[in-house]
Amino acid sequence: MKDLTVKDPVVIIGIGEIGAVFARGFLRTGHPVYPITRSMDIQAERSQVPEPIVVIVAVGEADLHPALEKLPDEWKPRIALIQNELLPADWQCHGLVDPTIASIWFEKKPGQDVKVVIPSPVYGEHAELLTGSLNALDIPAYLVHDRERLLFELVRKNYYILASNIAGLKVGGNVSKLWAEHEPLVRTIAGDIHTLQEHLTGNKLEHEELLQAMLVAFDGDPGHQCMGRSAPARLQRALRIADEAGLDVPALREIAAASRQ
Repeated sequence: MKDLTVKDPVVIIGIGEIGAVFARGFLRTGHPVYPITRSMDIQAERSQVPEPIVVIVAVGEADLHPALEKLPDEWKPRIALIQNELLPADWQCHGLVDPTIASIWFEKKPGQDVKVVIPSPVYGEHAELLTGSLNALDIPAYLVHDRERLLFELVRKNYYILASNIAGLKVGGNVSKLWAEHEPLVRTIAGDIHTLQEHLTGNKLEHEELLQAMLVAFDGDPGHQCMGRSAPARLQRALRIADEAGLDVPALREIAAASRQ
């Protein structure tokens, strides 16, 4: 009987909707997948899978830093991050050097199939592995080869999430109507978001280029609802950052004040 060739294992920390999509893609490409759930001890599981080819951290934004604090040192060079509102400082503060990063532009909700907005850019040592797993599910993804482009893509996603969510707190609706009917509002909110992103990245960013890239994503899913459940928390987090840094973000403060009335 011919021996079967087993590909290197993949560890996925957090098996929510997005983590499960990656798990399915890796299984389809022949990689065994080892899930680590919230109730499991990461350090104990390391002994069971000492040398995974990649470790995908698929927890939500709020759980990212606690998860990274628990990472075994042996796994750190193999890490891939896929969170929203992700910027270099989020991994650098945990001693991670040049991890694999995917800016995810697809949705997966319970009981529904994957909905693609635009293709997802992926950067880093294990980028081909991640794009291969997504492409196996007919989810478009492509490689990004330099850090400057990666930063642009991460900020672009932050523009999209924060502008649509925060504007949605005031006007509701979907992203197509948001731009068609409330362009001045979107521009003022995006201006405040730009101020926050320059502060968080320590870089001078191209505001108009980022705004236009955000609108491409608006066109990718015109019916996308602006205000998700996380919108109020995103606004409060943005204001907390602005307060700590002494930043002027008048549009965000006006929306926060109106939402309290």
